[in-house]
Amino acid sequence: MVKHKKIIPTAEESERAERLRGVLEAISEVNRLVPVIVEGKRDAAALRKLGLEGGIITLHNGRPLYDFCEDIAVRFDRVVLLMDWDPTGEGLLREIGGNLRGLWEEFSAFRELLKILCQKDIMDIEGIPKLLRRLEGEE
Repeated sequence: MVKHKKIIPTAEESERAERLRGVLEAISEVNRLVPVIVEGKRDAAALRKLGLEGGIITLHNGRPLYDFCEDIAVRFDRVVLLMDWDPTGEGLLREIGGNLRGLWEEFSAFRELLKILCQKDIMDIEGIPKLLRRLEGEE
């Protein structure tokens, strides 16, 4: 068994971790009723690690984006879009967001808050669990 050395986080890191946990708890609460859309399987796995138990839908399943969005629009009244905040993710958000206009905007603050809280360290959903462990002194 690998034993991780506990590092005492700074006050800023602790506050950032607490705020990040708060956003994740809010997303988890919404996710009980509303599916979250992410780019890939690793993003979905990261959200599961972070406690999301509701529907998580991954984009990369070989279908054209327009068809994917049409299917989502038929099946759901509301969705949470959690694309990465790298250039690819920003482009996907613009395209998917445009196709799903009216279904996701009420939850757009979630991604913006994650982006603000994580941006200087990571640019993707899959990196959040590791970042959180570091901020909390676990790594």
